[in-house]
Amino acid sequence: MPVKTATFDRSFPDVNRMDNTPLPEFAFIGRSNVGKSSLINYLANQKNLAKVSSKPGKTRIINRFLMDKSWYLIDLPGYGFAKLSKRTRDQFDEMITGYLQKRKNLITAFVLIDLRHPPQSIDMEFIEWCGVSEVPFQLIFTKSDKVKKTEAQVNLELFKAAMFKQGWEDLPTSFITSSTKRQGGEEILSFIEDCITT
Repeated sequence: MPVKTATFDRSFPDVNRMDNTPLPEFAFIGRSNVGKSSLINYLANQKNLAKVSSKPGKTRIINRFLMDKSWYLIDLPGYGFAKLSKRTRDQFDEMITGYLQKRKNLITAFVLIDLRHPPQSIDMEFIEWCGVSEVPFQLIFTKSDKVKKTEAQVNLELFKAAMFKQGWEDLPTSFITSSTKRQGGEEILSFIEDCITT
C-alpha cells in the first residue's frame, strides 16, 4: 500500500530527548553511502523528504518522519564513517545503540546493505550486535540496479553464508531494492502494514 502522506516531524540529538508517542516506529540504518536517504524518499513517494548528499555521513541526529499519520519512520545516523573523529563516532554509536535498545515503540530496524559488494565486516559486526542485543531487524539490500543479476545473486549467497557462519539458524526477512527503478518498496511497506495491523 503506497504512502499517501509523509512529513518530517522532529529531530533528536539522542533517544533520551525523544517524546513518548503511541505510534509504532520503524528504524532505518546502514553504513554511510548505502542509499538510505534515497530509499526513504522512494518509500515516502517524495523527492526531498530526506536530504540526499554526495558526501556520506550527513545524518548526525535522529530524524523522525510521520507516515500516513499511523507510524513513524526513524532515520538513524549511518555507521562506519571513517572520516569522522573517534569522539564523534563514539557519540554516533551511543546514539544508535541507545535508540535501538531503549525505544519501546520500535517494532523493527531495517538494516540497509549495499548489494554491490560482498559481505562487509562492519555490516556483519552490526548485525551480530543486533542479535546479541536482541534487537529485531530485517535486511534491505540496496542499489540492485547498479549490479549485474549474477553478481547480485553471488553477493546475496555470500551474505547468507556469512550469517550462518555467525551462528544464525533463521535468517531475517530480506528485501531487494532499487530507489532509482522504484523496486522493492511495495514489499517493505506491505511488511510494515502487516506489523501494524497484526
